[in-house]
Amino acid sequence: MSASSLDLLFDFLRFPSVSTNPARKADVAACAEWLKRHAESIGLEASLHPTAGHPIVLARNEHRSGRRTVLIYGHYDVQPEDPLAEWVVPPFEPVVRDGVVYARGATDNKGQIFAHLCGVGAALREGGDLPVNVIFLIEGEEEIGSTHLEAFLTENRAQLAADVIAVSDTGMIARGTPTFTYGLRGIASLETVVSGPRTDLHSGIYGGAIMNPATALSRILASLHHADGRVAVPGFYENVRPLEDWERAAWRELPFGDAQMLEITGAPALFGEAGYTSVERTWARPTAEVNGLGGGFQGEGTKTVLPREAFAKLTFRLVPDQTPAEVIEKVSYHLRAVCPEGVRLNLRPGHGGKPYVTNPHSDFGKAAQRALARAFPKGKLALIREGGSIPIINTFKRVLGLDTLLLGLALPDCAAHGPNENFPIENFEAGIRLNRALLEELA
Repeated sequence: MSASSLDLLFDFLRFPSVSTNPARKADVAACAEWLKRHAESIGLEASLHPTAGHPIVLARNEHRSGRRTVLIYGHYDVQPEDPLAEWVVPPFEPVVRDGVVYARGATDNKGQIFAHLCGVGAALREGGDLPVNVIFLIEGEEEIGSTHLEAFLTENRAQLAADVIAVSDTGMIARGTPTFTYGLRGIASLETVVSGPRTDLHSGIYGGAIMNPATALSRILASLHHADGRVAVPGFYENVRPLEDWERAAWRELPFGDAQMLEITGAPALFGEAGYTSVERTWARPTAEVNGLGGGFQGEGTKTVLPREAFAKLTFRLVPDQTPAEVIEKVSYHLRAVCPEGVRLNLRPGHGGKPYVTNPHSDFGKAAQRALARAFPKGKLALIREGGSIPIINTFKRVLGLDTLLLGLALPDCAAHGPNENFPIENFEAGIRLNRALLEELA
């Protein structure tokens, strides 16, 4: 890897391309323009495609008949930097500490997709060509559910015709361990708002006579789980596909388990559905989570109010063969059934995506595993599922008819979506090697 590759990555990371923040729309657009110019600078034909939200960047080499075509997907948008006070460095001023790059987007997903661009750029500089036809599709809305990408795929299906898709937006099981992800959990999101009186009330004058929305919401949320962590929504597990015996056996041999989960998270103890290990719970079992909670006075000291409303933001991670629509329907019915009298319950479904699983033993899967072994020659290959969600992966299958190879470069402690997100330089370099090996193996 040349020093200029790292400098260019730093330029890429400096854009505060937070797709969810309307105030950052110009920054997101500027990042897309920079990406297009960079793709052109390494010898690709590139174009910018506006959407009703944020632009999509397409880039390709000179396509030749008789060669396989590989579509490489990534995203240039990033999560918000909050909570800012917990960052040890400014989130959009990348720095290197002990061989690790710290910045928002360093792992998710700028560092990973830029490694693929660097791999293609190096191959074109050295040989003038690639062993396959390549299409880069890099969007700016992954962190908000890829809102406009499906329409773009549908409208440009012929232009995006390929044999397989490669994505590096997942993780490695441990440092130096080549990791092939063959499954992702899906997601369904739901905002719950409990309202009562028309305005905040004095809790001394009205407390005990009016149902407190914050109390009602607490009771509703407590009904989501049994004491042992199992989701209590009736029918929630109805369509859950059980783990295969070979998966459970293989995962027991991985260099990551309960002890590593505790070390990375700093939690005092593990908790979750009985009968499963922590990796089984996070990779192959469904969950119900409270992601945000609010209502009433939040300032310093005491203010004796009975709040007019309280809210919670919920997400449900899904596994084969659950669907977002089915889960939201069951959860909504349950929440309405347990809602106390004296308050109003408003449910607002949000974005969703189906779970994804593919055969890791297919020809393309084996080619990807060979490439991973070349990029990380000292590690033992790991076949895993992941707990996160990339909703667009299922859309690729449905609209383009293509399977996706998930080749993660993120370490478990990369802090994606959190303060101090980071990406080791050695993984960036391995990602460049991985790209070149992958294109050769797929050819």
